[in-house]
This record gives sequence, structure tokens and C-alpha cells, in this order.
Amino acid sequence: MHTNDFRIEPDSKVRLVDRPTRENGGLTRAEGREALAGLIRRMKELQEILYAEGKHSLLIVLQAMDAGGKDSTIRNVFGPLNPQGCRVTGFKAPSTRERAHDYLWRIHRETPGRGEIRVFNRSHYEDVLIVRVKNFVEKSRWKRRYRHINDFERLLTDEGVTIRKFYLHISPEYQKERFQRRLDRPDKHWKFNPADLTERALWPDYQHAFEDAISKCSTPAAPWYVVPAERRWFRNLLVAKVVVEALEDLDMAYPEPDFDPQSIVIP
Repeated sequence: MHTNDFRIEPDSKVRLVDRPTRENGGLTRAEGREALAGLIRRMKELQEILYAEGKHSLLIVLQAMDAGGKDSTIRNVFGPLNPQGCRVTGFKAPSTRERAHDYLWRIHRETPGRGEIRVFNRSHYEDVLIVRVKNFVEKSRWKRRYRHINDFERLLTDEGVTIRKFYLHISPEYQKERFQRRLDRPDKHWKFNPADLTERALWPDYQHAFEDAISKCSTPAAPWYVVPAERRWFRNLLVAKVVVEALEDLDMAYPEPDFDPQSIVIP
């Protein structure tokens, strides 16, 4: 499985309808789960070096339609990491205080410090997604935001933040199945919101908004990956593989001690 097959090249025009929502990468489910276990072990090793070295940081952005699997991806891929150096931030509707600032203000405050991994469950891209679809601001404002976002992400990468962005791609039929599952199972009722059906009716508008966001904001330093998400084991495997490759590309090493360990005698 080559992760570049799912990476969006800069200046590409994305058509989500042309991209698969189910994939296996030539693997069986058992093979995929075994490969994921190995990647998780490697990711834990790399996270420790990242934290110890304290020079780099990693920002993961997860976006999807409702029931696309953001929470499940976080639990399965990033849950095993040391929470001391890996945090998750979810972005919902902005508060009154947040609305009193520019739309990136609340985002910048949550970006990772050196040695940290930060996972965004939704992100600054909501300001060219739901804001666009629901007409929360005029078109002239949200159209400028693609440039703002690219400049913001360039600032972060210039300062040592590695960014990887994932769109978890599902079909409307799959979303219907997941919504029905939430209705059929009492332990999942809490995850269902009748307002989700209002958003579902806007599926074509959201798809166009995602296509523009991914097309305009996949850059060499902060690429988007369109992840077939209906086979959850493959979704987890692909995200984990991209993360491991990104961390390995940093060529990290444990810091050298500023003392001679051989000279230390513990009484």
C-alpha cells in the first residue's frame, strides 16, 4: 500500500465522487490488523523520541461528514499513544469570546508545542465548510479564507510543525447505515442528533465545499489525504502509515546527555 496513492497533489482538482470509499490495499482484514499493530508500536517509539528531542511537533487534522469515523480513528490510531505528549482538540461552534476574534484565533491557541502531537477533530476548515454551506458569512469573506489557511499552515510548518490532513471519505449510503445503527442500538442513541438529518440533506453542498477546500489547500508542506473510510480497519491502517512516515521523515534522535553516564555512581 502506497500512501501517495491517497495524497492530493498541489493544484489538483478533486472530485470526491470519483474516489473510492471502500478499499483494502490488497490486504485481508487480518493482515491489515496485524500491519496496524506494527505501525502502532513504531508510532509509540517515534512519539517518545519526538517528546524527548523537543524540536518538532505534529498536527493531525481530521475532517469528515457526520458518521465518517473521526472519533473511531482517534480512538484506534492515537488512543495507544502517551497522553502526556498527545492531545485531542474538538472544535464545535465558536463561543461568544471566540467570535470576538478572527476565526483562526481559537485554532492557533491549540496548535502543538515542540515535542507534542495534537489531533484536531474538526478544525479551521469548518470556516470554509459549514460556514460556506450555511451562509454564515458572505461569499467574499469565506473565499478569502483559503489563502488565509494556506498562509497559516505555512507559518506553522516554517516553525517546525509537521501537518497531515485527512478527509475520511464515505458515501451517503454508508452514512445512512451508520445513522440507522445509532437508532437501533440504545447504547448509541446519545450519538444521534435529529439535526444530523438536516445536514444530510445538504450532502451535495458539503461535498462541493470539501472538494474546494481539499483542492485549494493541499500543499507540499501540509497535504490532504482522501481516506476510503468505510472499511474501518483500512482507514486506521492508512492514517497510521501516513503518520509513521511523517515522523520518520523528521530524522529524529534522542538528545545526547550533557554528562558522562559512565562517570555516575549511584550510592
